[in-house]
Amino acid sequence: MLTFQKNYSRQSMCHCPAMVLFILASFLLGVNGPLSAFERTEKRAPCDDYRASKSAFFGDLHVHSRYSFDSFGSNQRNDPWDAYRYAKGETIMLPNIKGEQAIPAQLHRPLDFTSVTDHGETLGQIGVCSEHAGKLGYWWPMCIGTRSKNYYIQLASLSIWAINNVSREGDKKESFACKLSDCKVAGLELWNNIQQAAEDHYDRSSECSFTTFVGYEYTDAPDTKNMHRNVIFRNENVTDYPITTFDTGSYNFPNLWTQLQSQCIDPKQGCDVIAIPHNPNLAGGLMFPNPATPQQAKDRLQFEPIVELLQHKAASECRFDRLTGRGVLTEDELCDFEQSPADNLSMLGNVHGKIQSERGEAVSIDDFAPRNMVRNALKAGLELGQTSGTNPFKMGFIGSTDTHNALPGGAEEDNYLGHLGMRDTEYRNVQDHLYSNPGGLAVVWAEENSRDSIFNAMKNRETYATSGNRPSLRFFAGWDYPEGICQKSDMLEQAYALGVPMGSDLQASAEQKASPRFLVSAQKDPYPEKSTATDIQRIQIIKGWVDAQGQSHEQVHDIAGSAHNGATVNRNSCTAEGAGLKSACAVWQDPNFNPTQDAFYYVRLIENPTCRWSTLQCKAAGVDPFSRHCATQAAEKTAALHDEGARGEIYEKCCIDPKQEAFYSPIIQERAWSSPIWYSHK
Repeated sequence: MLTFQKNYSRQSMCHCPAMVLFILASFLLGVNGPLSAFERTEKRAPCDDYRASKSAFFGDLHVHSRYSFDSFGSNQRNDPWDAYRYAKGETIMLPNIKGEQAIPAQLHRPLDFTSVTDHGETLGQIGVCSEHAGKLGYWWPMCIGTRSKNYYIQLASLSIWAINNVSREGDKKESFACKLSDCKVAGLELWNNIQQAAEDHYDRSSECSFTTFVGYEYTDAPDTKNMHRNVIFRNENVTDYPITTFDTGSYNFPNLWTQLQSQCIDPKQGCDVIAIPHNPNLAGGLMFPNPATPQQAKDRLQFEPIVELLQHKAASECRFDRLTGRGVLTEDELCDFEQSPADNLSMLGNVHGKIQSERGEAVSIDDFAPRNMVRNALKAGLELGQTSGTNPFKMGFIGSTDTHNALPGGAEEDNYLGHLGMRDTEYRNVQDHLYSNPGGLAVVWAEENSRDSIFNAMKNRETYATSGNRPSLRFFAGWDYPEGICQKSDMLEQAYALGVPMGSDLQASAEQKASPRFLVSAQKDPYPEKSTATDIQRIQIIKGWVDAQGQSHEQVHDIAGSAHNGATVNRNSCTAEGAGLKSACAVWQDPNFNPTQDAFYYVRLIENPTCRWSTLQCKAAGVDPFSRHCATQAAEKTAALHDEGARGEIYEKCCIDPKQEAFYSPIIQERAWSSPIWYSHK
């Protein structure tokens, strides 16, 4: 059953008894402000803009400033205060190819919330190397190399940092600079600065214009297999110092959960926290192992309610190889979107257009670990739930950037300045990081733009991920949604009162044998004057389920729009052509629903085609990926840069034939992914 509408109201109210109970409950839950449906843990003015039916807030929870070794070591000099200024719409400066802070950066429009998440492991070491010239450790050779503007000295220094603190197989090793200066004191100084910057930019007034979260990155990638987590605290009550792999040991992120429990939760001093796994596509299969104990399963559910589905090191929803016509436990052809050829962090090791390590080479479909992809982890969770009684992989979705340029939210294809300082500035962006992308955004449905409300949304998984675009996306499920709910002025109030939102569990109903009703409502980015967003091409529901034999399956259902709507890209101007949906509302029932099978459902919104960031930058340089003269144009442009001291192939990357590539395309389709809703038959 499908119904459609063009627009809907987010504020209209209902007078029916169910709605009255919903509103009354909201009032009763209020603690320190109007209509509070969440616990308030901090002192602040109530927000003037409070909506019980919730609003979408756009943010970035993965941001590195100069307090991160790989940001500072790439000649990036913006600190956490600068990162928050950028997120709020101000201009900051980035390094050019010569290392001069000369490139202005500004968002098309501000974010609603941000967390700066610098590497916890190297906080003290980078503090010694960067902050106090009067201290002896500042002059240790590795520190000097890290501060250098020379590209090759930078690369050598960064390699040492990574080997000692990130990718080391054995115990990690602090720099000798820590024997010359006190790294713990230096680290505490930066940790306090991170907290102060978050406080300085947090709007505690009733205007609630911008929210910050204190956070850091837990960085573990032995043999370059990424198991990183971003640790995000609910409020100003945080651990005395970041808990890092120096405390837990490598290959041991469950111990992070244990220590967060003992140092944050158990003291009962108002501290609450989550950890967000990021870009599992580069984890070499290590991000989502089976829990070793029931406690580990419980801890994962408590501490890791959301996962980063997309960032600048590619997407982690699912994987499909166009050349072989096969996927990693999928036949979904849209799973070729923004994929990295490799399965580990060595994919970043490009210099002068060439990969520097065999570890960074492409990995075949057959050798790619299935659980590097979140959809496969969700299916594995259903399988584990059937055998153990606990599904440990119930994760909502967010996107973020993982910017190392202090550019939170810098995920706009037409405004992409790179992520790694001098390492991908100007032409190096195309030359060395063609398979990177601008990253995505984290979106939450929250009552107000405050820490408590947004954190509560993340804990409840009422979140969605985007590839950098800003559509509105709602997803609900219920047994009793009335006919024509899309046309109701109180649609959202009924959706909450009679069902559950994205990120929730829907329990079986003894009275219902037919499929529950899934309500999807979406709207194109409503601010075209500050956006390059295109219309919506189609909306899909992805289903995963497990059968009686314990085997998981998946299926993709188109529920609105069409892949054949005629939309395209003008290859001369890169402007989008053709129309799609401006908004849509649909109620869908699963035609293959089996009330005895556990399942999950999530929404994927696909926009009309647009030019990729690399296509825009190639064209701006006078090299047209769509032209039959592309190779000639690239050779001329590269030769001119060689005369200025550049090395290797540069703009030749613009002329790659997408028909010969498994994942690259000069034209993309931006998208958004809702968090799943899980159906349980018990």
